[in-house]
Amino acid sequence: MQLTTPPIAPKTLHTLNSLGIHTLEDLRQTGAPSAFLLLKAAGLTITRSTLWQLAALLHNTTPQALCLSEKTQLLEAVRNHPPVDVFPPQNEMEHFMRLALQQAEQSAALGEIPVGAVVALNGNLIAAAHNTCISSCNISQHAEIRALAKAGAALQNYRLDGCDVYITLEPCSMCASALIQARVRRVVYGAAEPKTGAAGSITNLFNLTALNKHTAVKGGILADECSGILQRFFQNKRG
Repeated sequence: MQLTTPPIAPKTLHTLNSLGIHTLEDLRQTGAPSAFLLLKAAGLTITRSTLWQLAALLHNTTPQALCLSEKTQLLEAVRNHPPVDVFPPQNEMEHFMRLALQQAEQSAALGEIPVGAVVALNGNLIAAAHNTCISSCNISQHAEIRALAKAGAALQNYRLDGCDVYITLEPCSMCASALIQARVRRVVYGAAEPKTGAAGSITNLFNLTALNKHTAVKGGILADECSGILQRFFQNKRG
């Protein structure tokens, strides 16, 4: 069933559609609190009435029919929701992930585990780095940590508000914590890391609102390419 106006206001419907939410099933999969926060992240000026409207659609009722306890639960869900954001277009995310893959290739050439990361601000490359843990004898020299340090130096600020970080591999807990503390706007990673991933595989630090109120995360961008470089590296090592 397609979402329509009425009952949804025209600007709200247009923004929902731009976010890929076209049908009632799309809205159900997203959830009313998430959709509400995405509308705000997209720059739409909305009030609680929009949240009531979205929830009412999912319950096949009207906003006026929602009871006080239902509205309270919705507001609590919004307050406790992990950060969400509107991510860049697919082609832009793939562009920066390819730059991160180039960094990963540099790691592989040095015998380092091939992970690369880049930092972008307003669509412009700010910093790029790759793993150097082995050569530096320093476990902290993950691609993400090094990229954050370079970006901080370039911007003369350890806070990286508004920046996006692209990583070929799901960040570990150390790097996820650093990304959150740097207050980057969005983290985009390629391949999942089933052994140590802290963005959903083992745990999800980005979903802990007590720790994270700033950084949204998205995985799976060029995942095959990102996992492929790791697979080839370890195959060569075993060979």
